[in-house]
Amino acid sequence: MKETSKSRRTFLLSGLLSSLTAFGAMMLYPVWRFIMPPKVPESTQNSVKAAKVNELEPNSGKVFPFGSKPAILIRLGNGEYRAFTAVCTHLQCTVQYRKDFKLIWCACHNGRFDMNGNVVSGPPPLPLEPFEVAISGSDIIVSKRA
Repeated sequence: MKETSKSRRTFLLSGLLSSLTAFGAMMLYPVWRFIMPPKVPESTQNSVKAAKVNELEPNSGKVFPFGSKPAILIRLGNGEYRAFTAVCTHLQCTVQYRKDFKLIWCACHNGRFDMNGNVVSGPPPLPLEPFEVAISGSDIIVSKRA
C-alpha cells in the first residue's frame, strides 16, 4: 500500500508542477510579445519625393518618411540640398535640423552631426547614413546610395 500511495503522490505532484509551468508560460507569453516588437520587413523603396523645390528656405530642414524610417532633407545656406537618415545611431531617436547651430541634432542625448552626417559631439557611435538628392522638375527626389 505504501508503494501505491507513493506513486499516487508522485503522479499528483508532477501534474501540479506541469499545471504551474503551463500557467506561468501562459502569463509570461503576452508580456514577452509586448516587450519584443514584431519584425517589420525593410522597405524596398529606393527613392522618394521628399519636397518641392521652393518648399524649404535656405538654412532649414524637413523630416519626411523614407520607407519604414524617417529621413531628413536639409537646404544649406548656399542653396545646396543634403539628405540623411533621420535615425540617430545612438538610441534610434529621430534627429532634427537646428538652424541656430547649423547642425543636425538629436534631442535624446544631445548628439550632434555636421552637414556631412559625421558625429560632432555626444554619444552617437556612427555617422548618419547619407542619401543622394536630385531635382526633377519641381520635385526633390531622395534616393539611397548604390
